[in-house]
Amino acid sequence: MTEPAAPHRQPDEGPRHGRLSARPAPPAARGATGLVPFTPPDGGPPALAYAPPGDGPYRLVVLLHGAGGTARQGLDLLLPLADAHRLLLLAPQATASSWDLVGEGFGPDVHRIDGLLGTVFAAYPVVGVAIGGFSDGASYALSLGLTNGDLVDAVLAFSPGFAAPLVTHGRPRAFVSHGTDDPVLPIDVCSRRLVPRLHSLGYPVEYAEFPGGHEVPAEIRQRAVSWLAG
Repeated sequence: MTEPAAPHRQPDEGPRHGRLSARPAPPAARGATGLVPFTPPDGGPPALAYAPPGDGPYRLVVLLHGAGGTARQGLDLLLPLADAHRLLLLAPQATASSWDLVGEGFGPDVHRIDGLLGTVFAAYPVVGVAIGGFSDGASYALSLGLTNGDLVDAVLAFSPGFAAPLVTHGRPRAFVSHGTDDPVLPIDVCSRRLVPRLHSLGYPVEYAEFPGGHEVPAEIRQRAVSWLAG
């Protein structure tokens, strides 16, 4: 993981560095509530959003699926808890089988997420942005979150493998969970190395280990959302 960069945006920073440009603003229209499909500006596979009943404002959580997963699987990470905690959920679909950073580096998925954020900000009142994910999605969430800490104030990383920001901004807090018997991303070479590194770089981290494998138990989801609300 790279050392923190200067806290201001450099002129040449953009999607290839993982930088997101969309920012919350007073919405131009009122978005629908419930389950809402969004077509990305690039015309790729639809993303899914969920807005609790009511007028908002909402805390937005971008949720990223694991390798080979779907937008619906990303959404389902926190869908059962959205209404109670007034969470506006946005779940993009990766342009490939996993997120771009895992392959050739930041680029198409950053463009897609940035465009979707712009669409959501134009339709819903948002007070706070978090990003989360599972497995490869958790690694990508950490990488994007640390890159965009001037937008993202919290990261939920369920069973991450790594964090690889090219530049860093801000100090978002992080919730990291991992199963002690994870056969896919073993805890000893993943979170047990990653979390101390994050601490050493000055990031506030809440860390939860649980007996289990490559999964997100219900009690971990609840703990993560309670931490987010706090």
